[in-house]
Amino acid sequence: MDVTDREIKTKNAECKPTENKGSSVQIKVLFFARARDLTGLAELPLELTSGSTTQDCLNKLVARFPSLEEILGSMVLALNEEYTNESVIVQDKDELALIPPISGG
Repeated sequence: MDVTDREIKTKNAECKPTENKGSSVQIKVLFFARARDLTGLAELPLELTSGSTTQDCLNKLVARFPSLEEILGSMVLALNEEYTNESVIVQDKDELALIPPISGG
């Protein structure tokens, strides 16, 4: 299932209640560059309610690591090695990468 399929499912899910209410998914979050510096971690397993979006993941991460807020507006997300946005629903065993801007020369 690619990102476009997930976005369509997200829009459809907004119209009806979640069928698996109470079930959860486990994803792996990868931290790069400044995100790694702010969290002190390269990766983190994260458990979320089934039907959660990448935005829900970010909200949970910022609650745990408030310093991440400083890069929220400038970082890019990748889900399973493909760039994505905050409205995509995550699935069990997905990999979400937080990629801050990289500077240098």
